[in-house]
Amino acid sequence: MTKFYQRNFKKRNFPKLSGQMMLLTILTLGGAMLGASTIAGYLMILKVRTSSDITNSVKAIFAAETGIEWELYKLYKQSGNLGSFLYPKPKMTNNSDFKSFYNKDTGIISIGEAGNSHRAFQMEPGE
Repeated sequence: MTKFYQRNFKKRNFPKLSGQMMLLTILTLGGAMLGASTIAGYLMILKVRTSSDITNSVKAIFAAETGIEWELYKLYKQSGNLGSFLYPKPKMTNNSDFKSFYNKDTGIISIGEAGNSHRAFQMEPGE
């Protein structure tokens, strides 16, 4: 039994690599972890930006709703083709704006804007 042990576990002559393989492995794993954490950090920054811009998002939603209501008001109150001149576009006091359009086929489309947020509503025509 001792001969088997000595024969299989005797000192082998490995070439001296001076730890190059270990260094290469550590650098590769470190680079992969650095890349993964960089990507995760970038995605978190995008999420934080989106959640911090919620105020402008709400302003844009209300501006788009104002555009729908303004188009409905013009549609039911206008006489002839002078409707847009008789009923001027409302001015928003919270630094938001909207664009609204009416077409008999598509209905009313309103796009509210505040800061970098844009929100849109569409009201389709009824029968």
